[in-house]
Amino acid sequence: MTVLVIAEHDTRHIKPSTLNTVTAAAKCGGDVHVLVAGSGAQAAAQAASQIAGVAQVLHADSPALAEQLAENIAAQVIALAGSYSHILFPATANGKNVAPRVAALLDVAQLSDITAVVSADTFERPIYAGNAIATVQSADATRIITVRTTAFDAAPATGGSAAVQSVEAVADSGLSRFVSREVTKSDRPELTAARIIVSGGRAMGSSDKFNEVLTPLADRLGAALGASRAAVDAGYAPNDWQVGQTGKIVAPQLYIACGISGAIQHLAGMKDSKVIVAINKDAEAPIFSVADYGLEADLFTAVPELVKQLG
Repeated sequence: MTVLVIAEHDTRHIKPSTLNTVTAAAKCGGDVHVLVAGSGAQAAAQAASQIAGVAQVLHADSPALAEQLAENIAAQVIALAGSYSHILFPATANGKNVAPRVAALLDVAQLSDITAVVSADTFERPIYAGNAIATVQSADATRIITVRTTAFDAAPATGGSAAVQSVEAVADSGLSRFVSREVTKSDRPELTAARIIVSGGRAMGSSDKFNEVLTPLADRLGAALGASRAAVDAGYAPNDWQVGQTGKIVAPQLYIACGISGAIQHLAGMKDSKVIVAINKDAEAPIFSVADYGLEADLFTAVPELVKQLG
């Protein structure tokens, strides 16, 4: 039994989500192989070979794989799928884009967003916005799985010595083409990889207040900025800051929720944070039920005072 992990990378580095997925793969049993598909991604393939627990790295290099188009990546995975009992993807935007295509082409069920590996054929995954955990058993010959990366520790990025094997790259499927990419540039940590997150809710009142009150706190802590769906829908924060069931799933060391009531969809995206601090003037706000520390106060007074106390 051999497990294949589909790596996410920027051609030079392996993204942290891949390290968590390797940990999940190791729990499935058998050797763990990693596929690095791209163009000019030799450095990423070498980085993958250093991951502890990886037995082999498969490197597919082709201009058709340069932009990680889902149709072409899925075709590359299908070309290799016959050798593997499990194929794992991080449950990121990219992973969620490719995995269903692979499952459909193999005519098997997809196991989505797993949070635990019970055995080689049995897994746990959250349902009802995380209020219940389903235990799912699969009898498929090839199990296509997306992994909730916050549920697994990251595998050590160094210490391994896997061989890198070049594999034949697939031809361009012709089903889609890359036009352009607009990337948000920020000096802040990426939301899903941040150790500290400061999030704001609808109570912020405006985008100006959001930046005026929360940015100094995030700057002082070296934190990423997040937001509830209500704040994003109201235009107070950009879409890529959204934390929750329909946004990004995060599990930082410290999560500070300012003016967030704690709707079930938001809690599903951040309740695995190691330490949760809630600041809200509504003593009945659901956010306090998951908070390790709660401050019943007006955030417009409490947050600037907190910044002042942090020096």
